[in-house]
Amino acid sequence: MKKIAVVLAGCGVFDGAEIHEATLSLLAIDRAGASYEIFAPDIEQAHVVNHLTGKPTEERRNVLVESARIARGKINNLVDFDSKKFDALLFPGGFGVAKNLCDYAFKGPDMSVNADVRNCVMAMYSAKKPIGALCISPVLIAGIIGAAEVTIGNDTATADHIAAFGGQHIEASGSEIVIDRQNKIVTSPCYMLDANISTVYDGARKVVEALFQLVEE
Repeated sequence: MKKIAVVLAGCGVFDGAEIHEATLSLLAIDRAGASYEIFAPDIEQAHVVNHLTGKPTEERRNVLVESARIARGKINNLVDFDSKKFDALLFPGGFGVAKNLCDYAFKGPDMSVNADVRNCVMAMYSAKKPIGALCISPVLIAGIIGAAEVTIGNDTATADHIAAFGGQHIEASGSEIVIDRQNKIVTSPCYMLDANISTVYDGARKVVEALFQLVEE
């Protein structure tokens, strides 16, 4: 049975992992007959957003603790990630990717990446194991790897930042995927565009299916 590591960035689109993208990715993995383990870094969130008002609050929350909500408590500290145990790696989106896993939301192309996140990506990349990324997560992957073909949809400013990292952006619709076979990277825009939940599931499912195909190549 193939096994995918899924990395979350908290719980909630505005300050953590996008819950639909995370949950539908897990569903796609399970329906493909594979298994998964969920990881998150044990760090404080950049900030907490009230998802009813869209405004930041004075609360402080932990990314690992918040991600455990989506994982139903069954989650691992990203520092313990072992690439030898997994066939592929997957990052759902959400602003937490750009705020917690890296600081792209605040610094743009001058961003820095959390060390545990960088280490897990590079471990899989060096082992030539496929990596999937949804929504804004392709920016994270391009920022780490550099010369990768990815998509975040059609936002020109973000595409320019991907180019600044040394990557190439390819426009795609919400459920389309872009496969970089040389680097074994699969990406889909999902909620980077005006998508509905069915479109997001289609994108997540196609990414998961492509990851498994790349495992076999």
